[in-house]
Amino acid sequence: MLVLLAAVLVVSLLLTAFGGGKAQTPVAFRSLSASAVRPPTQTRPFPEILAARGQVRLQMPISQNVVTAIGYHQTSDGALALAPGGRKGNEGLFAHAIHSIFGGTAAGPTWYQLGGGVTSALDVGAPVGASVFAPVDGTVVAITPYLVGGKAHGSRIDVQPANSPSVVVSLTQLAADPSLTVGATIVSGATRLGTVVDLARVEKQALARYTNDAGNHVTVELHPASSIALS
Repeated sequence: MLVLLAAVLVVSLLLTAFGGGKAQTPVAFRSLSASAVRPPTQTRPFPEILAARGQVRLQMPISQNVVTAIGYHQTSDGALALAPGGRKGNEGLFAHAIHSIFGGTAAGPTWYQLGGGVTSALDVGAPVGASVFAPVDGTVVAITPYLVGGKAHGSRIDVQPANSPSVVVSLTQLAADPSLTVGATIVSGATRLGTVVDLARVEKQALARYTNDAGNHVTVELHPASSIALS
């Protein structure tokens, strides 16, 4: 009996010491909760030039932590061609090989060519409701409805850059901030112009090929001031 009791005691001690309960993950390897690893919320974009033409430098209009993709395409409304900064993400294999061997890839964000033609329209993808900030310093010269199929879907905001009054920067596919007025002076990356609208409900978005969502975005174009009625 003594031998039996001793054996039971030994077995109990072994179970307690080596796994009688639920296994515990060492503290150093426990996964953190989402709230513990999430970076601080960034509302405004940090300074980053996306495209340029002459003296005009188009800054990132949306906070980098919510941007889904960046794309360029040609328009039929007389917009001026832009020189993209960064790297073309869908360049051909030959061009990619040349850049890999000889360099020449500019620093900056990755962007995608959305169809053929010149890069006259800049699409910056973001979720619906994301804040859109001024891409240049300047003055708001017009706020008008943005029409798709004869119906208004958000606003078109025209801005005259402070350093280049001969052109106008136009932003579409956003809902204008109620506090924004014609004649207001705006500051790039600081003045909130509005929020991204859900245009994917009424029009297929080409940018969706490079995002994980419907491809909603804000579009930025550059026009000669003479071609737009300033009001």
